[in-house]
Amino acid sequence: MCGQLFCKILGPIKRIIPMKKLILLFALFCLQNIQAQDITGDWYGALKIGVNQLRLNLNFTKTDTGYTGKLISLDQNNTPIPMQWVKFNNQELSFKTTIANIEYSGVWKDNLIEGIFKQGGMSLPLQLGRAKIEKKTTAKRPQEPKAPFPYLSEDVSFFNATDSVTLAGTLTLPSAQGKFPVVVLISGSGPQDRNEELLGHKPFLLLADHLTRNGIAVLRYDDRGVAKSKGKFSSATSADFAKDVLAAVGYLKTRKEIDPKKIGLIGHSEGGLIAPMVAAQSKDIAYLVLLAGPGVPGKDVILLQEQLISKSLGTSAADMKASGDLMKQLLDILTTGKDSAAVNKEFKTAISHAYQNLPDSTKKKFGSESVFISQYAALNEPWMKYFLVYDPSTSLKKIKIPLLALNGSLDLQVSPAQNLPAIKQSLDKARNKKYKIKELPGLNHLFQEAKTGSPNEYAGIEQTLSPIMLTELTNWLKSIL
Repeated sequence: MCGQLFCKILGPIKRIIPMKKLILLFALFCLQNIQAQDITGDWYGALKIGVNQLRLNLNFTKTDTGYTGKLISLDQNNTPIPMQWVKFNNQELSFKTTIANIEYSGVWKDNLIEGIFKQGGMSLPLQLGRAKIEKKTTAKRPQEPKAPFPYLSEDVSFFNATDSVTLAGTLTLPSAQGKFPVVVLISGSGPQDRNEELLGHKPFLLLADHLTRNGIAVLRYDDRGVAKSKGKFSSATSADFAKDVLAAVGYLKTRKEIDPKKIGLIGHSEGGLIAPMVAAQSKDIAYLVLLAGPGVPGKDVILLQEQLISKSLGTSAADMKASGDLMKQLLDILTTGKDSAAVNKEFKTAISHAYQNLPDSTKKKFGSESVFISQYAALNEPWMKYFLVYDPSTSLKKIKIPLLALNGSLDLQVSPAQNLPAIKQSLDKARNKKYKIKELPGLNHLFQEAKTGSPNEYAGIEQTLSPIMLTELTNWLKSIL
């Protein structure tokens, strides 16, 4: 860019400025231009959620190899979230966090960065600037429990000896006296803290509060590598997370307040896949609850999920077909069983080819091929590769203990029509006579009362968990305990 500008300005000024001074002037011009494109330092933005907003602070540091960064949610817990990678080239910025499963891609123009923030299937516009943003009304969460609580709450830790990981969590007990049934809460996909916090919602905090008030102890914990838990999240798969759950169960057996014959698991989303994996390995599990848990391989879940969410966002039939065809092609590549080098090469070639065939108008939305490729990079990671090929029926066909499976009718991420019949079929093969499967009308993937089920609604809905789901869950637990 500097070279092109130099050629344009050289003609008019070379007659009046000596060449050595001209070269120096050119060098200074280039230096200023480079500095103008340096993203080092603090940036601020706000996710608009109806009339509310969620303020974010991004900080970037320049290194010898590029940039590192961290993200802070100013209206939540203010805990810095490290970025897995940061890319900044030709005024295009993209990054991904190791915690909270956040992705962003944008373009720098007129001292602002305009882009798209993605988390949990939700996409929101996010403008970043250098000026701090004043706090305004934040999203209302009327169900969030507030102290004082009529039960005991204790910060605890336990050790996964298999992987040498120490996990931190919270154990709530109905009272100081007695032996209580207990549930371990298992979070959904992506790095989650003990409250499974997303967009200001804390569903596991609410669930733990509700169950403990109803006489059931609850253990919830930060995923490995998240908040106060040790270990590395990015290289772990569902099978690794199952080992963490087994460690949690082992810890509960050491507690005198817990009835060791009444230890159960409640898993949400991916947690609903992990719970049967654990129960198939351990005789210590007395009952299971699958909240929006998958019943078919991850590859099938992802393909239908993309189709349903795209439709809810008003995507045209042509664009839906194009993105669906590309997604199927990429997932086919990732599940061929070829060696990593061959898969990586074929994967990148397929995305590059897809970008070249995009209409110019669509290419402008992404800005460059590298930004387009970054949208699909998460597919080619250890967790996703495991999830794509793992068949939940492998574990479900071994489950003979009481099991409750619930899905919302508006769940677009784990479709009830696709997954509930598959869960039933697996349990029938296990000759399990102690299960209940139910689709709850009007609820989305987070078990909120929703209009369309689109992830774009999650943040704007004040409700964290529908009383309909909480009542269904509590009544079933009381019936088997």
